[in-house]
Amino acid sequence: MRSHPVVILLLALLAVTQAAAQPPAAATLVKAGRLIDPRTGSALSPAAVLVEDGRIKRVGAPAAVQAEAPATVKVVDLGGATLLPGLIDGHTHLLLDVIVPQEAQVKRMSFNGEFEPGLLLTVAGMTPSARALLGAKLAREDLESGFTTVRNVGHSGIDGDVALRDAINAGRVPGPRMLASGRKLIARGDYIESLNPAVAAAIAEQEFLYVEGADSARSAVRANLFYNVDLIKVAVDDTLSPVEVSALVDEAHRQRLKVAVHAGSRLSIQMAIDAGADSIEHGNDVTDEQLRAMRAKGIFLDLTPTFFDGSFWMRVHATTVLSPDFRAELLARDARGQQRGAALVQRVLQSGVKFAAGSDMGWYLPGKTRGEASTTMFAALRTAGMPPLDILRAVTTNAAEMLGWQDRVGAVEPGKLADLIAVAADPLADISELERVRFVMKGGEVIRNDL
Repeated sequence: MRSHPVVILLLALLAVTQAAAQPPAAATLVKAGRLIDPRTGSALSPAAVLVEDGRIKRVGAPAAVQAEAPATVKVVDLGGATLLPGLIDGHTHLLLDVIVPQEAQVKRMSFNGEFEPGLLLTVAGMTPSARALLGAKLAREDLESGFTTVRNVGHSGIDGDVALRDAINAGRVPGPRMLASGRKLIARGDYIESLNPAVAAAIAEQEFLYVEGADSARSAVRANLFYNVDLIKVAVDDTLSPVEVSALVDEAHRQRLKVAVHAGSRLSIQMAIDAGADSIEHGNDVTDEQLRAMRAKGIFLDLTPTFFDGSFWMRVHATTVLSPDFRAELLARDARGQQRGAALVQRVLQSGVKFAAGSDMGWYLPGKTRGEASTTMFAALRTAGMPPLDILRAVTTNAAEMLGWQDRVGAVEPGKLADLIAVAADPLADISELERVRFVMKGGEVIRNDL
């Protein structure tokens, strides 16, 4: 049976219309003076990256890469700039922006005098909606400073970081890719103490999940799982027992969630190692023996170097009135932090343990955006004696592995998400270049281009 000529014509027109309705995949060609590979430290110069559908398709010399690009490709020429993978902050608090009180209030508090007042003002003084909007602002500022991925580890209310993550993923607000941990698991009495008993429980439960025994630890993990978290964050601090820590790690792993353990003392670090945690946050007093055990087990040490630069406490108090005695106390604190940081960094580098870095930024630094405040960790690590290439690895390839996202981010390679940044000069010669990111691309979308 022969088809009618009109039918044939209509089918042909339909095919043409469908083809016109499916434009070729959006493609962008990014050119730069050099591209640094954090794994090797080698540089490709000049360099080009072909991006299609939000992923990296080809990396190489500009002429070769452009020859494979579609005719409709959009070219972004960054001149002599240095191209790098998007930065990863492995330890941040995007729904917290603590403003330290005046000296008299700090001294009036018996516990966490600089941190607790700001935490309480956030938890009890802001509605969840207001806090989420604050988080959206801080997330945008982080992204604009080159952090295309962050791991948010607590201090976000019940599900604030989860909601922010989902809003970013849906394109409703700009921000980095996020891993959200929900409420932090703690022992009763940690972080906030001596609250009005009439409101204490309601305030604390907005921020924390209490662990009181092994069964409670498993229940706390499941309570966070209900809100679709990406990982579990627990503060050990010598207040939880080995049985409790082991139970929560076991339950989290059973649910295929990684566990980040806040641990600074030798005892808390050992509990985290014995329980098989995935990362130990801070690790201030870690011993050489513990570093060897972590290396053998593949446990990451997530350094939080913000306190290593010798000026943190003076900076957060920049807008407060200081007595001579308190100023001297802050200067001494900063000096001790710098000395301890340098000693820790050297032992970590010598141990061969896997390490990453996070800003631990939940503080308001006067005169800086959240992104600018987060980038202060680079100078702090350099002050502590870490070579620039190791610093770069700590916030790219190493951090991606710690997050379990090494197949997505952390390097400029075909198949990975097109998360790129650029700086004007060579960060391996001057790591402070990472504080002055000029170009940001996330998933193929140009977020910022000052070049």
